[in-house]
Amino acid sequence: MSLLIKNGKVINPATNTEDVLDVLLEGEKVVAVAKNIETEAERVIDASDCYVMPGFIDLHVHFRDPGLTYKEDLRTGGMAAVKGGVTTVVAMPNTKPVIDTREKVEAVNARALSESPTKVIQLGAVTKGQEGKELSEIAAMGSAGCFGISEDGKSVMDSGLYKEGMKVAAANDLVVFAHCEDINLVKGGVANADENAKRLGLKGITNSVEDVIVARDIILAGEVKGKLHLCHCSTKDSVRMVKEAKEAGIRVTAEVCPHHFILTTDDIKEDDGNFKMNPPLRTKADVLALREGLKSGVIDAIATDHAPHSEEEKKVGFAKAAFGIVGLETSAALTYTELVLPGVLSIMQMAERMSVTPAKILGLSDRGNIAPGMNGDVVIFDPEKEGVIDKNNFVSKGKNTPFDGRKVKGEVRVTIVDGNVVYERE
Repeated sequence: MSLLIKNGKVINPATNTEDVLDVLLEGEKVVAVAKNIETEAERVIDASDCYVMPGFIDLHVHFRDPGLTYKEDLRTGGMAAVKGGVTTVVAMPNTKPVIDTREKVEAVNARALSESPTKVIQLGAVTKGQEGKELSEIAAMGSAGCFGISEDGKSVMDSGLYKEGMKVAAANDLVVFAHCEDINLVKGGVANADENAKRLGLKGITNSVEDVIVARDIILAGEVKGKLHLCHCSTKDSVRMVKEAKEAGIRVTAEVCPHHFILTTDDIKEDDGNFKMNPPLRTKADVLALREGLKSGVIDAIATDHAPHSEEEKKVGFAKAAFGIVGLETSAALTYTELVLPGVLSIMQMAERMSVTPAKILGLSDRGNIAPGMNGDVVIFDPEKEGVIDKNNFVSKGKNTPFDGRKVKGEVRVTIVDGNVVYERE
């Protein structure tokens, strides 16, 4: 299969170039990037007035497969990903059963090849069953292609055990993906600890719940000289600590989600479970710090923490609703609307935070760049398309979003994985 993309504005942070160019893909690879490519391609896509960027890489998704597929599965999650321009996802291991052995990693990765239109990297758990008592088969999972480990959904509270897991990860060149939450400080909290939570009669979650574990994990990563990636950062002090850790030479990276850099706790006007996520929506001061962190590069990546739930699990009221929202189908449009158009990020920085840097964090040298020899993972993004987010149009099984009805500008027009068109806007 040969595919020629004509007249698009190619955004390539790997080379810091932005120009109207043609892109030729043959088989699974990019073979040429130049002006006015003349060739007899099997398919030609006119990308005039659109951005052509490396396919987005989402470092944090929940596909709920195996065991919780009434919420999402590899097929529907993959469809949601490519609709959002995401060509590679990192799937968290808190499935049922938990992904904690080589065989389980291999099983998901093998099924994903045939079931998912996006590429799936399955992480392994830090501890067996995510029970925090005994390390899982970290080295074996690494050799099976898990790229990293995570206890996502919780933190390993036994610091000694966690440090041993970090040592094994470092010895096998694996990234530790950290969900930072001190369970001993949560005390039943469900929303940010502030006057808004009191108004709604909800128990609060303080910033310290996150910040204490961020500090611990950075210290431990420095001691073991491992690679630490902080998931879904939500507080101003997380940004500060990441900056200080990087300045100290500690190998730490961090991500932020659209809901955390857009919404604040003040956006929760009523008892609506679609605004419930973990960590919770924070204050305006936190949001401003997260945005500044993204702009400066202290925060490395934009991820979604795509967390689909059934309608029944979300409509029971804020206090009882499941934590989490979906995000794969809305991330690009929200980022463009809320960060690029106001000038917080340039379009080059958007591509960097959503593609190039995530590829570097994972050590994927074949992705995050549109250049001859690179994988043919490409997204064509229409910056002029205006619309309204409608959860009823989601292809994900999950419809749980606080952004339903929100006006956005910018939309994924075409997603290409390994040289094949896997999504095209109607």
